[in-house]
Amino acid sequence: MASESLTKKALNKSYPGFEKENNSKWEGPFYFIQGADTQFGMISTFERDSNTGWEEEIRLTKKAIQLINTMTPKPKFFIVCGDLIHAFPGGKDRLAQENDFIKVFKELNEDIPLICVCGNHDVGDTPTPTAIQGYRDKFGDDYFTFYCGGIMCIVLNSQYFQDPSLVEDLAEEQTKWLDEQLEEAKSGKYKHAVIFQHIPWFLENPDEEKDYFNILPEMRQKMLQEFYNANVRTIFCGHYHRNAGGFYKDLELIVTSAVGCQLGKDKSGFRIVKVEEEKIAHEYLEFENAPKNIIMK
Repeated sequence: MASESLTKKALNKSYPGFEKENNSKWEGPFYFIQGADTQFGMISTFERDSNTGWEEEIRLTKKAIQLINTMTPKPKFFIVCGDLIHAFPGGKDRLAQENDFIKVFKELNEDIPLICVCGNHDVGDTPTPTAIQGYRDKFGDDYFTFYCGGIMCIVLNSQYFQDPSLVEDLAEEQTKWLDEQLEEAKSGKYKHAVIFQHIPWFLENPDEEKDYFNILPEMRQKMLQEFYNANVRTIFCGHYHRNAGGFYKDLELIVTSAVGCQLGKDKSGFRIVKVEEEKIAHEYLEFENAPKNIIMK
C-alpha cells in the first residue's frame, strides 16, 4: 500500500497562509471549528468487533466535513486536537488508517484549512524519534505557531510533557521554542493568545490528581503559570472523549469530546469557536444541532 501525506501541513514551525507577517492585525470577529479524536479504528476496538474496521469513524468524519463545508460564512480553519487515528506507530492498521484519514479530508473545502494536532495515538504513548518523524512526514510538524485574524495560536505536542523518556532532546527543542513563543505572546501584540494540544492539563480542576486523561500536577502547575504570565487565556484540548474543562485563575481550559468514539454521554460533534475582540466564546454542538448560518456580532 502506497503511503500518502497531507498536501498542506505545518512546516518549519509555521502553517502556510497563517504566517505572522500577514495575519497579526485584528480585522474583526471570526470563528473556527475545533474537533478532536477522529481516531479511525477506535469504535470497533472498544466494541471488540475487529471486522467493522473504521467505517463508522469515516462516516462521522465525513458528516463533520459536510456540515463545515456548508457553513456561512466559512470558518477560518478546522483544527483537530489529536488522535487522528487509533493505531499506534508500527501497528498493523496504521498505514491504512493514515491513508483513509488523508483521503477523507480531501473532501474538506479547499478554502478551509485543516490543522492537525498530534495525539498520543499519533506518535505513541512513549514516542520514539522514528514515530515523531513518521508523524511529521504524514501530517506536518508536531508543534508550531500560526496566526489568524490578529490572534496567536500555539500548537503543542503534549506527549513531550506526558512521557519524553525516549525523545528527551526533541522535548527540549519544543521547550526552548515554546519559551520564545510565550515571550512573543507576552508582548501584547495580539488580541488573544490560544494554545491547542491533545492531552488536557486537567479535566475540571487544576488541583486534581494525576490520571490517564491529564498531565502530572507538578508539570501542570508550572506550565499553567507560564502560560498565564504570557497572556494565554484559552487552551483547547481533546483526548477525554467527553466534554470537560475548567479554569486556572481566568485562563480557561476547554476539553472537547470526540468526532469519533464517545466514552461518556456526549454525542459526536465539534466546537464552534467565535473569536471576538474582547473574548473567545465557544459551544460544543452535536452534528444534528450544527447550524448552517453562523451569526457573528
